[in-house]
Amino acid sequence: MKSTKIIFWTTTILIFLFEGVMPALTSQSELAKEGIRHLGYPEYFGNALVVFKILGVLALIIPQVPARIKEWAYAGFGFDFTFASISHFAVDGIGFQAFFPLIVFAVLILSYVSYHKLERFKRIAL
Repeated sequence: MKSTKIIFWTTTILIFLFEGVMPALTSQSELAKEGIRHLGYPEYFGNALVVFKILGVLALIIPQVPARIKEWAYAGFGFDFTFASISHFAVDGIGFQAFFPLIVFAVLILSYVSYHKLERFKRIAL
């Protein structure tokens, strides 16, 4: 149980930092705007993406958020990482930029699996 909590909080905090804090602090930088343009997306798409990322990480990190909302947040991040990888493959070809979202996706999967293990422990303890 203790190791599951450590895995959950470590992976969830990494997602919180990568997908919540970093985009919130850097989304209006010229580098971020150029990254969105480079992939062929309009600037407003990047702004909408940041809003949903912040809402998603808050749903994951706040324990009182209902499980159904957390499931949607996990699904949204899964789509985000998958399509980010596809976008980079399509525009830039095979390279680190295309694989990095898949690495973060693996961290998300660890968070998701450990979240469900913790939920199962809670139900058993009741």
